[in-house]
Amino acid sequence: MLRIPVNMHNVPREDIFRPHCWASFGTEDAQAADYAACKVYGPLYG
Repeated sequence: MLRIPVNMHNVPREDIFRPHCWASFGTEDAQAADYAACKVYGPLYG
């Protein structure tokens, strides 16, 4: 499996699903929170 980070910059905001538990990684900078959550939860979400 390749571990290539995927940015969601081309996905409409309303189509992005972030589980509630991701709020613990911060809400100010959503992209940084995405990377932090993927680092913790692994390839299931990354």
